[in-house]
Amino acid sequence: MLTTKRVLIATICGFIFGIVCMLLASSNPDATEQLSTSLKLTIVFGRTLMGFTIGISALRLSWWLHGIVIGIVASIPMALPIMDRVDIMIGTFVMGIIYGVLTELITSIVFKAKPVGTIQTS
Repeated sequence: MLTTKRVLIATICGFIFGIVCMLLASSNPDATEQLSTSLKLTIVFGRTLMGFTIGISALRLSWWLHGIVIGIVASIPMALPIMDRVDIMIGTFVMGIIYGVLTELITSIVFKAKPVGTIQTS
């Protein structure tokens, strides 16, 4: 059963990691130009959507593998426009994996918000 607790915690984690991701992208000293406001919002929205997806996902995987899979899938839309910069594209996927695993860790292990379809024994 889908729980509000899991969806909220995962979405909040995704939003926080989106802010962190946007700040890291903005602080790149090698960047020749500043990130546009729309790109900053896209980064935050993309990571927030990743958290929401983790919260509602019904994939029956271990928590760490679930975070990796959703992190990679959620990073695809952000990585496609920068295919000419392979280093940034790979970094986008790597950070997506890290944020996905951290979101799952915080949601499933720290707050014990079980995923959809998990049988709870009391």
